[in-house]
Amino acid sequence: MRLNRLLRHLGFAPWRVRQWFPHATLHAIAAAIHAAEQAHGGEIRFAVEGALDLPELWRGLSPRERAVEVFSHLHVWDTEHNDGVLIYLLLAERDVEIVADRGLHARVPAEAWERVCRGMEALLREGRFEAAALHGVAEVSALLGPHPQPRGNARPNELPDWPVVLRL
Repeated sequence: MRLNRLLRHLGFAPWRVRQWFPHATLHAIAAAIHAAEQAHGGEIRFAVEGALDLPELWRGLSPRERAVEVFSHLHVWDTEHNDGVLIYLLLAERDVEIVADRGLHARVPAEAWERVCRGMEALLREGRFEAAALHGVAEVSALLGPHPQPRGNARPNELPDWPVVLRL
């Protein structure tokens, strides 16, 4: 375990999450997700976490591994067409991870998801948290747009649009 990573997480003040992602920002993200899902068959979940706990740091849990845990915990995989996508932010590291379900994984190259993550991370480093989130939702939606899933006329919203704030 690297000392600077440990200090970054243990020193992260939980109130920063609400400062950087106030209710108005969460509402804007939810509205963006709702609008985005009208353009394609995919389901988008957004989760933000301030920092990892000491046991997770001790076992060397990476942001990617944590994102996969959150993907499972939030049941993003539990969609009819396996078309769920999780956008996960770990604020203590200014890290963004995108986890796509198996129905999308084969159709969208890993490099495309990685480009979205790097663009969001650049905005996070500038302190533009809402812009980073909205950019991510828009870019993920653009990647899903060419890959519609047939759902008929009644397109059910299988996953909640409201962002998840973990560990407050």
